[in-house]
Amino acid sequence: MKNIYIICGKTDMRKGIDGLATLVQDSFELDPYSDSIFLFSGWSKDRYKCLYFDGDGFAMLYKRLDNGKLQWPKNENEVRNLSQKELRWLLEGLSIEQPKAILPSSKGVF
Repeated sequence: MKNIYIICGKTDMRKGIDGLATLVQDSFELDPYSDSIFLFSGWSKDRYKCLYFDGDGFAMLYKRLDNGKLQWPKNENEVRNLSQKELRWLLEGLSIEQPKAILPSSKGVF
């Protein structure tokens, strides 16, 4: 998978595949057919949807948490490209910004 995108803010969770793909394309100017997953959450932050095009059609995952809520970023006009680690944090109920986490190092100059 090339990219993991999170659609920040609140999404109308009544939207199905076509509505979410249109939102990705029209509001955020991203290609819903790309090798990417797109994540959406609604008002309650205890459920999310994941949209993915697998080459011959769209798949949508819908999950409702029994315990706890997601720390979903609130900026309605923002889409973020997440790393695998940030995705894991988000889906475990943590913030995608972990200031105490050890971040990858950039190449140093000796």
